[in-house]
Amino acid sequence: MAEQHKSTVVITGASSGVGLQAARALAQRGNWHVVMACRNLEKAENAAQSVGIPKDSYTIMHLDLASLDSVRQFVKNFRESGKSLDALVCNAAIYTPLLKEPLRSPEGYELSVATNHLGHFLLCNLLLEDLRNSSASEPRLVILGTVTHNPKELGGKIPPRPDLGDLQGLEEGFKAPHSMIDGKKFEPVKAYKDSKVCNVLTMKELHRRYHESHGITFSSLYPGCVATTALFRDHYPLFQKLFPLFQRYITGGFVSEEESGNRVAEVVADPEYNQSGVYWSWGNRQKKNGKSFIKEVSPEASNDDKAKRLWELSQKLVALA
Repeated sequence: MAEQHKSTVVITGASSGVGLQAARALAQRGNWHVVMACRNLEKAENAAQSVGIPKDSYTIMHLDLASLDSVRQFVKNFRESGKSLDALVCNAAIYTPLLKEPLRSPEGYELSVATNHLGHFLLCNLLLEDLRNSSASEPRLVILGTVTHNPKELGGKIPPRPDLGDLQGLEEGFKAPHSMIDGKKFEPVKAYKDSKVCNVLTMKELHRRYHESHGITFSSLYPGCVATTALFRDHYPLFQKLFPLFQRYITGGFVSEEESGNRVAEVVADPEYNQSGVYWSWGNRQKKNGKSFIKEVSPEASNDDKAKRLWELSQKLVALA
């Protein structure tokens, strides 16, 4: 199929893990061209070749989500490429559980929230019109989730639990001395979990604001516990060794990177996933009668007032308001 007749999807963090496998799965369908939005272009090229993505089915473009300038430059470069945009997958994330002191983005924001939430928030906002102008019947914006956002799930019950509080840290500018959304003392694991709550709230607010007017399907998903992903590269080596074994043989929750990528591709492309404002899951054992289902999100991630407030404060931090 000629490239000009293919749908175009942008996937952030597509040089490894779930993002790479989602790129592979969509490219192999034959009717998708994947824009791999990554920090390391050489790594992305090697990764694409390693999983057999056809050369005419992908383009690699630089994107560092921690830098708001980089996000804006990516959007400029993408538009100059002349490609339409039919789907956007916000997949990239960083997790730095062993840090004692916060790292900062170029704008001065705590790095995991800057990368996982604020960079994606800006990217979604800037590309809304591109998705709206898609010729596809169902343009989609998909944001990756995790069970750790939800205190009702095992991953969310393990301390520290996610809690955005009253968003004091964001309200006061989120720069030093603030490194947590709730304005409290820095906890790197909680910072990651909080950022994933923000991802779900962003999806919910995008749906509320733009689904009817723009005709875009907004959704999130948890594709399963991908215990081998590079997300854990900054954890203790022993954890990296034992965690996959624990998920495979104790909880039964293990899912391969390849399978998780297939699931993301399904949510991007298959007709049965055209419901907006929902969070897809495959359950703790990864299957429910062999099918996905709509999962209830945490009480905080379903709080409409908090979603609106988070949106307003995030707009200010990324200079959209």
